[in-house]
Amino acid sequence: KLVVQGKGTADFVEFLLEPYITGVELPEEQEPFSPHAGIDESGKGDFFGPLVVSCVYVENEDVAEKLSALGVRDSKQIKSDKKIAGIASEIMKLVQGKFAIVVIGPEAYNRAYAKIGSLNRLLAWGHARSLENLLEKAPECPAALADKFGDEHLIRNALLENGRKIHLDQRTKAESDIAVAAASILARAEFVRRLEALAGIAGVDTLPKGAGSQVDSVAAQIAGSGGAELLEKISKRHFTTFEKALKNGKS
Repeated sequence: KLVVQGKGTADFVEFLLEPYITGVELPEEQEPFSPHAGIDESGKGDFFGPLVVSCVYVENEDVAEKLSALGVRDSKQIKSDKKIAGIASEIMKLVQGKFAIVVIGPEAYNRAYAKIGSLNRLLAWGHARSLENLLEKAPECPAALADKFGDEHLIRNALLENGRKIHLDQRTKAESDIAVAAASILARAEFVRRLEALAGIAGVDTLPKGAGSQVDSVAAQIAGSGGAELLEKISKRHFTTFEKALKNGKS
């Protein structure tokens, strides 16, 4: 027999004992909303296509609630490209143009990677550049949140004067934040749009996303018809897929 009594009994039963017995967890109390920008990328794990980084400023709770009602969440949870494009268009309207998108196309990406040899440094430059571009449109933005992908100093060191004036937070699984989720959708929508354009350059109907057997097959087909020169215009050369495609394209 358990007897609970004394000061604080009601709180103990409601918040600790009852959820433990029933197995029902109470929702965590959310932090109060504060204006901030979110930064996220798309394309880093895709052999074909560019690296895209987006930054979105959510200036008040009303905008945040409207974004949530729109269905804004981490773009990886939205499988339809058409739906991504539709939500991205609505995001741009809701934030009244207070967003920035930086695209590092395959050729520029390959030149930069050959020079610095680090994907994280490329990501840091893209994050910093998108934030700087956003601050030109929304100089009142007081803070930014980015998904942590490496040493926190990488983005900070890549920032220019305006970016260094605001508070920058980096944390894992930042896509749960509404501004970062909005940025992830804009980045993915732009990535998909660019990927479709690159398919035309490659002379194929579609370029598959990600990496794997389907990507290997299409890459070998393109390498067989256009060689390394064509492949380098549409893909990321440092992926092992690149050399494999050149080899298989000849056979």
